[in-house]
Amino acid sequence: MTSTASDPDCLFCRIVAGTVPADVVHESATTVAFRDISPGAPTHVLLVPRDHHADAASLAAAEPARVAELVAAAGEVARQEGLERGYRLVWNTGPDAGQTVHHVHLHLLGGRGLGWPPG
Repeated sequence: MTSTASDPDCLFCRIVAGTVPADVVHESATTVAFRDISPGAPTHVLLVPRDHHADAASLAAAEPARVAELVAAAGEVARQEGLERGYRLVWNTGPDAGQTVHHVHLHLLGGRGLGWPPG
């Protein structure tokens, strides 16, 4: 899917627009970060570009600099959240990977040990 400024049917586009409430922890001209409503770790923040892209590969193809901006924003949020001991960044792409909202989003997870393999 190519980029569109926004998709009126997209939950994350509505959060970016402010029409759906979210616990926003960081904003820039190009990104928004908000707490996940179903956290997988004590700190679980989703970082999204303001423009709609279906997944990480679509974003990288259309706007590669935006990928770097999301990762940099994740670093800022991690510092803000006190994740000095470490954190995990996860992109889910497609339903088999668990992507349920098809607006690219980067998961920032931390606040407990996240060793590999999980469990």
